[in-house]
Amino acid sequence: MFGISDPGIWLAYLLALVCLFYSIWFGITHWNKDDEDNTNPQQPEK
Repeated sequence: MFGISDPGIWLAYLLALVCLFYSIWFGITHWNKDDEDNTNPQQPEK
C-alpha cells in the first residue's frame, strides 16, 4: 500500500498520528486552565 510494505513503518505513522491528535485534544482542553488563578490572586491574610 502506497509503496510501503513494512508493517513497522505503518505502525510508526499510525502512532505519530495518534500522538498528534492527542496533543491537539490536550491543548484544546487545557487551554488557559490555570489562567483564572493567576489573574485574580488572593491577598494573604495578615
